Amino acid sequence: MPTALSISNLNKVYDGGLQALTDVSLEIRKGEIFALLGPNGAGKTTLISAVCGIVSPTSGSIKVNGNDAAKNFRAARAAIGLVPQEISTDMFEPVQSTVAFSRGLFGRAPDPKHIEKVLRQTALWEKRKDRIMTLSGGMKRRVMIAKALAHEPEILFLDEPTAGVDVELRRSMWDVVRELRRSGVTIILTTHYIEEAEEMADRIGVISNGKLIVVEDKTTLMQKLGRKRLSLQLQEHLEQLPGELETWPLELAGDGWELHYDFDANAEDSGVPALLNKISGLGISFKDLNTSQSSLEEIFVGLVNKN
Repeated sequence: MPTALSISNLNKVYDGGLQALTDVSLEIRKGEIFALLGPNGAGKTTLISAVCGIVSPTSGSIKVNGNDAAKNFRAARAAIGLVPQEISTDMFEPVQSTVAFSRGLFGRAPDPKHIEKVLRQTALWEKRKDRIMTLSGGMKRRVMIAKALAHEPEILFLDEPTAGVDVELRRSMWDVVRELRRSGVTIILTTHYIEEAEEMADRIGVISNGKLIVVEDKTTLMQKLGRKRLSLQLQEHLEQLPGELETWPLELAGDGWELHYDFDANAEDSGVPALLNKISGLGISFKDLNTSQSSLEEIFVGLVNKN
């Protein structure tokens, strides 16, 4: 598969000596969705900013569709659309006007048909005459995506595209991203939602302390990160775990009103059915149970510590 973005031995040292990126090398394939994950302060934003020309790398090289970003900046930058995490746009402007204006910033000739296509892609066509200040938070994020697509980029960076968005709208935005991918756009996203990476990404990269420590196919990485927690809310208070449960990796929490069991969701035998049978056999009853996925922050802290 052809390469859309090639990063080689990239380093960034800020004034004061902070090493934000250390020998980062990465190739993004054309037409793929690549998720860049890592704890806060890991270097995700610095890497994106370096590729987009917002910060200058200390050393290393970046090629966008074969164009050296240092020697042929205009051609490289014109191929990239960036949707930052912060919503920053003129709140008093109508949607259609602000998206068309973004196209002009890249020296592209006016093209109402393309603007209409982008607004329909992002489900904003019905809102095209509305002022941005009147839109919901999710719709404002769609406007940011539309602005980034206005100049017809081949590569789209999405920095935490669904942060603060409710579940229903998040899934709707996933559909937007898939549609963009089908249209041929290469997508690189950062996210803290493990289900977002698992749902959409073809490959996943993990960055920590400025170093790219893992780049793998999604399925392989999800198997490594597939830890879940089963929580049981007990009917009666327990002072301590019964001796018959000491061999299980259980935690008594909630002042004796909860049992927590961590397990590998990808294992053939999670142990959950056997545990529930054991608990019932001991006469311990519970009024509710739920499972939860560890947050990416927690997962990556563990992964980074191992590295």
